[in-house]
Amino acid sequence: MAQRRVALEVSLVALLGFAVVGSTLAIGQRDGEYAFFDQLIEVKSIIGERFAEQPNLDKLRDGAIKGMVEALDDPYTVYVPASEARNFNKDLTGEYVGIGAQIDKRDGWLTIVSPLEDSPAFRAGILANDRVKAIDGILTRDITAEKCIELLLGTPGTPVKLTIERDGNEFDLTINRERIKTRAIKGVHRDPDNPEAWTFFIDHDAKIGYVRITQFTPGCSNELAAALETMGASKGELKGLVLDVRFNPGGLLNEAEAIADLFLKEGIIVSTRGRAFEERITRAREPGTLPAFPIAVLINEQAASASEVLSGALVENNAAITVGTRTFGKGTVQSLHEIVGGKGAELKITEQGYYLPTGRSIQRKDDAVNWGVDPSEGFYVPLTDSALIEMLEVRRNEEIIRKAASSSVTTSPTSTTLSAPSATTNAPAIKPAIQAPDWNDVGAVLTYLKDPQLSAAVRAVQGKIISGEWTKTGEAGVSAEQSQLAELKRSRELITRLERELIKTEKRVVALEAGKPINAGATRDLIPNDANIQGGTLEIRDKDGKVVSTLKITGENLERWLIDADVEPANPAALTPATAPIETAPAETNPAPGNAP
Repeated sequence: MAQRRVALEVSLVALLGFAVVGSTLAIGQRDGEYAFFDQLIEVKSIIGERFAEQPNLDKLRDGAIKGMVEALDDPYTVYVPASEARNFNKDLTGEYVGIGAQIDKRDGWLTIVSPLEDSPAFRAGILANDRVKAIDGILTRDITAEKCIELLLGTPGTPVKLTIERDGNEFDLTINRERIKTRAIKGVHRDPDNPEAWTFFIDHDAKIGYVRITQFTPGCSNELAAALETMGASKGELKGLVLDVRFNPGGLLNEAEAIADLFLKEGIIVSTRGRAFEERITRAREPGTLPAFPIAVLINEQAASASEVLSGALVENNAAITVGTRTFGKGTVQSLHEIVGGKGAELKITEQGYYLPTGRSIQRKDDAVNWGVDPSEGFYVPLTDSALIEMLEVRRNEEIIRKAASSSVTTSPTSTTLSAPSATTNAPAIKPAIQAPDWNDVGAVLTYLKDPQLSAAVRAVQGKIISGEWTKTGEAGVSAEQSQLAELKRSRELITRLERELIKTEKRVVALEAGKPINAGATRDLIPNDANIQGGTLEIRDKDGKVVSTLKITGENLERWLIDADVEPANPAALTPATAPIETAPAETNPAPGNAP
């Protein structure tokens, strides 16, 4: 029956791919799966015969499929046209063909954020902050970051010529593209003797390790096992571990299961079931299990899917505590199917739900109060926006590879080609933007990293090692009511932001109708750029000058919230010329850093 159904669907897809002559094509009154397509064929026939212009059949087909998928009302079921499949799979698996570098657009030019480990870019001597002036002769200032990525990607073994500007000097560099697999496992900081490697001990004296899993990509469980082995986990030398899955959106379920199995001798890891599937239960097996040691798992609102499977499995099997804030709440399993005859098109479809060892689903629904994985009792550690930004700035600084790799160099009058390592380039290493601490001093390290959640996790593991009891360093455990209130606050803030955008759009419409510049009033400065307002106060006076309210300023985001309010500077001259309002069209928004061609 299943084979007949597949053959049936293939034949119908093929039928829809050709023009149907005549809208009065005889379509019998049929039952079952054929009848489903009757109206689709009729509509396609009418459009093909009568639409004012010649329709694009590929767009019609993709639109029909996307409409069918969207009608499922499931954000995780997605149709991926062949034209988008390459980028989709790059994000899913962390694998692609290119030079291996994180890039950004700065001052209009393509700029290297960092080369990746074991990449052609790294071996060629590409450095952080190198400006890529041109790709195969095409100026990067004239094209988008997405177009730059498209030019850098390609076929393994094919060359791409980059024009690099570094320290005022400009030179050409030819790099052969290779298949790139981004590493999913990161540590405390890069090894100064080998910038492609990470060091994983965060407390050298107590033998506490730190490992961050950025995504559950193919083979990441082996990467993690190798990192644990460098700390002597299998020999009993590792005494405690902080496992960080914050900001990890998930990935391959089997990789999360394999990682959980490293730490569990027995017990259920996860179970999955769906309408077309029998229940599948994954259990831990004793062979290969590491010696037991205290584990604290760092979680937050951006930890989802496989991250929740791993953290939930460890907590519910009493193998770890969780520190941070409640996870995202994605409890469904998707599979990827290539569309027959789709020339590379794919369908990512939700097929099952997964359930934690206790049988609980962590799926977040619109009417849900409880979802996801909560921090353990006494380890709820929320972060303010400013603390989060500080932590991410330090983290990003430590991820940058700043030392040039060794490489053999052949030169010509206009270009330089670098291949396998054998000699050292003359390019200077870029100095860290932040002064690094003594990495053997755990107190100095935690202060430097500016990560309250990580500090709480390390202190908890230290306490468990010393006294046998977890040292509680966070707030009281998260009750359903607390989580509900936190979500209510976020939802109200979202409504406020949407209302602000509506007001901004309304002002733009009014300006356009009055014949004013398109962004008149959209860009304003209300506070001098060099003003440090955090900790200050904001006075609200009525029209007679009487103070009606005094507000304490708790962050640096006040101006952002005032931009769309009914206020204007009482003394515009106090603003510096550089921050004066402008009437020109806004510059193109730079894409977020971290793209990796």
